[in-house]
Amino acid sequence: MTLPSTQQPLAATTQTDDRVHIQPGFLWDQQAAYLFDIDGTLLRCRDRIHVGSFFSGVRAVMGQELVLDGVILSGNTDPGILHDAFRLAKLEEHLWQPHLEAILENMRVEVASRRHEMQIAMMPGVEDTLAHLQKKGAALGVATGNLEAIGWLKIEFLGLRHWFTFGGFSDNFALRADMIAHAAKLAREHSGPEATVCVVGDTPSDISAARANGLPTIAVATGSFSFDDLMQYEPEVCATSLSALLRVTSKASA
Repeated sequence: MTLPSTQQPLAATTQTDDRVHIQPGFLWDQQAAYLFDIDGTLLRCRDRIHVGSFFSGVRAVMGQELVLDGVILSGNTDPGILHDAFRLAKLEEHLWQPHLEAILENMRVEVASRRHEMQIAMMPGVEDTLAHLQKKGAALGVATGNLEAIGWLKIEFLGLRHWFTFGGFSDNFALRADMIAHAAKLAREHSGPEATVCVVGDTPSDISAARANGLPTIAVATGSFSFDDLMQYEPEVCATSLSALLRVTSKASA
């Protein structure tokens, strides 16, 4: 996809300090299917459009100002962020739950209407990794806390949509583990009921949600968490970036 000049993807910073850990015996590039997180893993948004849509959505639907102080955003889901914000505000569920879908729809519309303002950078090694895995016959999908319309829009913006045949999104899942379970089900519908499925993400939440579903994780330190932060959660693979993982793999097979 060729983007207009005002929508060209930004270049992501390449890390030169490659650090990679692979658990002995785990064949990271020989799984049947992969579930890729979006923000922090495939790309980084350098704008505030998605985050801003939470505020505008609540304001438009409920006539109230949303406060996200104390709410964990990285590794959360869009509905989960709203759940947490309302809980911290001590707003009783019956006062916000009936409005949730209208808020989410407002967010979808808001982000789509501001697509031309997006500033998105692709993470290092993304396309090379997708090509490497696809060449090995793997099914590629996304598993993200984004709402479906917003997640696909970001991926389409960077011209990555053609790599993915399915996606798991948060529209119906406040908990990341539930979203991962749904995405894994879709992966096995594509690759067979006994297919091995691997989660690729950048947060401890990706690791814990994968583990809750009995799935291995490739953790990349391209988001808010460092290599050492992620290693504390003992993912099957941990790398400073996908490009670092590919470089180490290429050297090992040379």
